[in-house]
Parts: sequence; structure tokens; C-alpha cells
Amino acid sequence: MSRTRGFTLIELLIVLVVIGILVTVLIPRWANSRDKAFQAAMKSDLRNLATAQETYFYDNAMYTTSLSELSVFHSSRGVVITVNEATASGWSATASHPSASKQCNLFIGNVSPVGGATMEGQVVCQ
Repeated sequence: MSRTRGFTLIELLIVLVVIGILVTVLIPRWANSRDKAFQAAMKSDLRNLATAQETYFYDNAMYTTSLSELSVFHSSRGVVITVNEATASGWSATASHPSASKQCNLFIGNVSPVGGATMEGQVVCQ
């Protein structure tokens, strides 16, 4: 009698169960990391918007609601920026991403706070 070498059905099933357990543990962590990356992009874009608004204010003595007028500002891929209010004394904006679970808000100057932003100049995501 000759013995053939190979894996038994039980050994293959055990490997599949172990791979299934690893996938079950790693997918939520991967999704959480992805959401944090989207939030970081939104925060970064709002900070860059603040710089672009100050540049615009220096040239025009007022802030703008139109992102197309801010030639130095470009948002990250997928991030949607909305300037909610802009006056000569301040502005507020919201950033969102279709795949993110939260949106980020920022206000500068004498305007109504938007979303969870309660401190001027501080980006808040909720």
C-alpha cells in the first residue's frame, strides 16, 4: 500500500475557520481606520479653507460663500465643502464626505456657530 500525501478535509476546514475569524476581527478595524482618514481629510480641508478665506479677505475686505472665488483652495477628493454664511465680520463652513459617518464644522468671526463647533477657529467633527 502506498500513502498519498496531502491535507485532510478536517485540516482544510480548520484553516478556513481560522481565516474566517481573522477576517471577522480585522474588517471593523479597517472600516474605523478608513473613517478616521476621511475625517482627517475634512479637517485639513477646513483649515486650508480658513487660510484661503483670510487671503480673500485681505484682497476684498469681506469673506465669500463661493469656493470658485477662492483660487488657492482645492478640496480633497470626495470632500464636499459648504460655506454656510460669509459676511465682512466672519464665516462658517461644513465639510462632509459621502463615505464618512460624521461631518466637520468650523466658524470664524462674528457669525452663528454651525453644527457642534462652539469655539471660534476650532474644527469639530460629529
